[in-house]
Amino acid sequence: MSSDRPTTCPTTRRTARPTARRPGRRLLGRLFTALLTACTVLLGTGATAHADGAGPGPTATTIVEALATTPVYVDPSFAAAVNASQQRELADQIAATGLPIKVVLVPLKKGDAFDGSAKSLAAVVQERLGQPQLILLTNDEYLSWLQGTEWPNDTHQTRDAAMAVGMLKELKDAGLAARVGRAVELIRTGRGTEVYKAEAARADREYSARPKVKEKAADSSSGGSGTVLAVAAALVLTAAGTTFLVLRRRRSPRHTAFTFPDAVFAADRAADEAGLRRQAAAEVLALGEAVNGADGATTPGLGRALDAYDAAGRVLDAARGIPDLAGVLALAAEGRSALAAGPRLPLCFFDPRHGIAVGRTTWRPLGRRERVDVAVCEDCAQSLRARRAPQVLAVRDQGRTVPYFELPADRSLWAATGYGSLLSGPDDTLAARVGTGEFSRARRQSED
Repeated sequence: MSSDRPTTCPTTRRTARPTARRPGRRLLGRLFTALLTACTVLLGTGATAHADGAGPGPTATTIVEALATTPVYVDPSFAAAVNASQQRELADQIAATGLPIKVVLVPLKKGDAFDGSAKSLAAVVQERLGQPQLILLTNDEYLSWLQGTEWPNDTHQTRDAAMAVGMLKELKDAGLAARVGRAVELIRTGRGTEVYKAEAARADREYSARPKVKEKAADSSSGGSGTVLAVAAALVLTAAGTTFLVLRRRRSPRHTAFTFPDAVFAADRAADEAGLRRQAAAEVLALGEAVNGADGATTPGLGRALDAYDAAGRVLDAARGIPDLAGVLALAAEGRSALAAGPRLPLCFFDPRHGIAVGRTTWRPLGRRERVDVAVCEDCAQSLRARRAPQVLAVRDQGRTVPYFELPADRSLWAATGYGSLLSGPDDTLAARVGTGEFSRARRQSED
């Protein structure tokens, strides 16, 4: 899409008219008031102190001063997740390894001392500690994964050890203390990469073997309390959405507008992000194995596949949410396409999580003059034929929830390329754009 696109879909704007308040609107207002209250209760019971901490977070000075006396710093807001006894046990476990391991667990949010970035936190702490040799374990921005960083190099497989912990089935419902303890053990034994590769391969096999619908059902039934709450909220939202559509259809004709209640976006993100990150990691690993097994003499696209593998790894390392993780899937698909004998379509334009597209179609967003040629999955193709709005990947932008493709192109590589649908030709690839810095520049533009 063009870079001068407004940040909201034109079809969502309304011109105010002095009409009488209708019973349907009163019912709708009451419904969504009850809905948001229910979601607050449901999702709030599983929330961490990160959401509760309205005050300023810890500073680098606070953290470094604490690390001078103990290898484990836990912000007071996380005390319920890692209590004093568990902190002492972790400190003893770390001391027994003889390795320069430090643990820092703090809430991260935009505007704090580390600008909400786990990587910034790690870099600042290492610099302030002044230790040339350091192994640092932190939580990520979303509290769902650990991040491991080692200086001067990753001798003890720290990065993979931290990633592996997030993929181990036996730790799916474990507390934060147990996850950190397992990461320390993997670092001590030097088995982080081995366990990470095994778990990623398992996740890839399970994902490939399950039909999409059945996989979602299995995840819902076997998840922990957070997943159950998210599913419960989703059921409430589904009922509300159905009522909303019925009332809306009484007043206006069907069209392909896109609107997203904030609660829908929150539930979707909470339920999907951790699983998508595991899937993305598994896809990158699987692509790497496919590249290693390819014969350069008989695979003309091997170079492009290598570029896609490198780009997917870089985006995965920097991914901050579902849109970037979906970009990892698109890059992995691009790499597999390069290894294939014939041309393949990219992932679905409307939401890459739908999978490989089955065809292309010309689509014109309501309220726009221009048409775009996009790759679509079968479900989205059927929705368009029936003049229904396809399910799209949504993002937060300036306090609103909008389709990802409504972002200006200079602030989102994914909006600029449609995850592969809007590339200009065979020499224009997602990997090439990542390689020339478009992903990084778009991230900086978005942060500014």
